Amino acid sequence: MSQSILEESIMVAIKQMLGVMDNYDPFDQEILILINSSIFKLSQLGVGASEGFVVHGVEETWGDLLGDRADELQAVKEYIYLDVKLSWDPPTQSGVMNAWAEKLKELTWRILHQVECGSATS
Repeated sequence: MSQSILEESIMVAIKQMLGVMDNYDPFDQEILILINSSIFKLSQLGVGASEGFVVHGVEETWGDLLGDRADELQAVKEYIYLDVKLSWDPPTQSGVMNAWAEKLKELTWRILHQVECGSATS
């Protein structure tokens, strides 16, 4: 895993995935609340370097969140993005909404499986 990816800001990455310029801040508080809600859900699945991890701004990185579990990075990024997107800017078409909700369920299951069983190669 590239060190630069682990040093990437969680807030900046999620804002970019949402299509929000990282220097545009009117929605930062709302996005932070949703990111932290997603992280809380993930911590209940056993993901995260420390219990009670909170993103306060652009300083917190993926490496801070995941610690030595960087192999879960892409699934965790997608999970947080989809969870935030569904709350912050849900799609107007029910088919798209259902597809995203199903993807979030699948990611939840896969992340939980990873936490409980580890990777297939370990």
